Amino acid sequence: MPHRLGSLAGKTASSHGFRYRQLAAEIEKRILDGTCQPGEKLPSLRRLHRRSGLSISTVYQAYQELESSGFVESRPKSGYFVLPVSLKKLEAPVVRKKASVPQPIDLAPVVNSVVAAISNPRFVPFGNTGMDPALLPVKPLARTLKSLNHADLRALLSYSPSEGHPDLRRQIALQTLGVLESIEPEDIVITNGCTEAVALSLLAVTRPGDTVAIEAPTNLTFLQLLKELGLLVAEVATDPKDGVDLEELEKCIRGNKIGACLFMPNFQNPLGALMPDGKKKALVDLLTRREIPVIEDDISSQLYFGEHRPVPLKAYDREGLVLTCSSFSKTLAPGLRLGYVIPGERFSRKIQRLKAGMTICTSTLDQYLVSEFLAGGAYERHLRVLRGALKKQTLRTALAIQNHFPEQTRLAVPQGGSLLWVQLPAEVDGLDVYQRAFDRHIAIIPGAVCSNSKHFSNYIQVSCAMPFSRKVDAALGTLGGMVRELSQPAAR
Repeated sequence: MPHRLGSLAGKTASSHGFRYRQLAAEIEKRILDGTCQPGEKLPSLRRLHRRSGLSISTVYQAYQELESSGFVESRPKSGYFVLPVSLKKLEAPVVRKKASVPQPIDLAPVVNSVVAAISNPRFVPFGNTGMDPALLPVKPLARTLKSLNHADLRALLSYSPSEGHPDLRRQIALQTLGVLESIEPEDIVITNGCTEAVALSLLAVTRPGDTVAIEAPTNLTFLQLLKELGLLVAEVATDPKDGVDLEELEKCIRGNKIGACLFMPNFQNPLGALMPDGKKKALVDLLTRREIPVIEDDISSQLYFGEHRPVPLKAYDREGLVLTCSSFSKTLAPGLRLGYVIPGERFSRKIQRLKAGMTICTSTLDQYLVSEFLAGGAYERHLRVLRGALKKQTLRTALAIQNHFPEQTRLAVPQGGSLLWVQLPAEVDGLDVYQRAFDRHIAIIPGAVCSNSKHFSNYIQVSCAMPFSRKVDAALGTLGGMVRELSQPAAR
């Protein structure tokens, strides 16, 4: 190889596992940016061992990792060769900066159809952000259920405390070690999924008619929820790589009375954006100075593709103004509908009263099941496998879009999560693509339903939550053909 892969021998790493992953990540980056060309032979195990200072077994594991992710292939007696997976031709979607004044929510007429298609089992589920059943830890969960005797089951069919089962709250508190400081079980309220956690938080910090600053684009579910709560929204430009534009947010705050903010800093839905730590701190500082509460959806933070889990906004909260919401829907099983909110002392009692008054409690049996899963250590093992699968699926889906869609297509490959935000040629309406895809039993989310301003008409959201297969590739080919056809003058 004419280019040199950098030495990792001098880098600090806490384990052999970190070293091989670091090497794999470096090679992967060079493959994706086109430095390592398709068909090119990578250095032999011994050559890279001498060059990097790493052991041969570490280099071998790095190559095995790359092969399992679809970046390289091993040829008997010849070595490892780069596969055609460069995403160099793809550019990030354009950020739309436009001042937004508080407005009531006007949902696109197609919303109900989109929501129905997402859960239709006859459709290719590019609109479904829930994990494919093949990725769920069915066997260990089934073993836990089978271990219950009649007495156990009778106890678990009763109500649990409205704030949540003590064992599950304790396990979630343990999950925050190294991520958040001083989180106790009493700081956590269990909810029916992340949506209820967000709803309780909004009810705790706003009143009907208040304005909530949201990302543009944002999660379709947020718009539906905000509308039902009688809230106005002010949209803030959001970058597909690093999240909310702080200058635009400050302008929004100066020009309007903002009652709260609702953001998703880690692998944002639908963009996949990851806000850098410095920007998270600056965001919390800005809102703290103005005494504006911020509700964060942290549901996807454990689906990172790198070495470390990104921290939530809560890590920078010193005045109790950040309410962190999450759930196990994206990481464990969407059907369990188990979420939680960490509201902080300022809003904790109100959240608990709202929870008790609205839904009384969350399923005791489901709480027990997840608590046992967490306590046994199976959750971390499951997450490692899930993250690897999602990374592989996301990159393969992005590559297929690059291959099948017109050259003017833009998307940013995220560093975690399972979503791709795709900008189509300017003349293509995402709603037209949605309708044609619907007729072919392919479910996508058109960009128009992810914004109150209707600024994203030529965008679609594609989920990568299902294992990549010939069927998935064929469906993406069909979508690409639709986009190409709609970009022609005759189609318009």
